[in-house]
Order: sequence, then C-alpha cells, then structure tokens
Amino acid sequence: MFHIIKRPLYLILGSVLFLVGLLGVVLPILPTTPFMILAAACFAKSSPRFHQALLNNRWIGDDLQRWEKQQTILRSTKKRATWMIVVMFSLSISILSGHPWLQSMLLGLAFVLLFFLWRVPESVINSLEKSH
Repeated sequence: MFHIIKRPLYLILGSVLFLVGLLGVVLPILPTTPFMILAAACFAKSSPRFHQALLNNRWIGDDLQRWEKQQTILRSTKKRATWMIVVMFSLSISILSGHPWLQSMLLGLAFVLLFFLWRVPESVINSLEKSH
C-alpha cells in the first residue's frame, strides 16, 4: 500500500521544497541550495523529468550534480553564498534598527548558517577541470 502513495508523496514534498528554495533566493533566512538538494532527491524518487530539469538548470544544475556525485560544493560557491548571507542579513538587520532582540536573532542565525556552510566538504575539482 505504501509503495502506491510513496511516489506522489515524494513529488509533493519535492515541489514544496523547490518552492521554499525559490523563496530562499529573495529571503535571507532561507538558504536556497539545501532546499534544492532535498527537492532533487525527492524528484529522483518521484519524477525523473523534474529531477533532470533541476540537474540541467543553468544556475544550480552544476552544484546539484556535484552534490549528487560527491556530496561537496566548490569553494567559489561557498564564497558566493557567504557574501549573499552577509549582505542580505546586514540589510535585514539594518532595516530592523530599534529592535535589538530581532537583530540579535538574525545575527545568530547568520552565524549558524555560515558555520554549517563552511563545514560542508569542498570539491577537489578546480575551475579549469570544470570547463573541460
């Protein structure tokens, strides 16, 4: 019985994770890449077409393929993500001037995100190997 509803559940979960990942593009508290990785994993079990669409995406496809093969990310991706976190959280913290509790929470969340981001193993593939 469970195998009958497993595929639709993975499809729904993958769709929700994909939408949350899209929100992460504009909201600083939601990291995009982990949600896209989870969405790709769900689509791999439910929809080969959606899974392949994510892997072939020009913005996140290379990172998702690397994650599926090696469970690593490029240092340049980490640097870009770090800059995005710093810029977006700084903007959010400045908007919340006069609310020190919320500013402190955002600052703490930024540090947690950066801590976990920099714990992810880096790919040994450099940019020259990537282009070939």
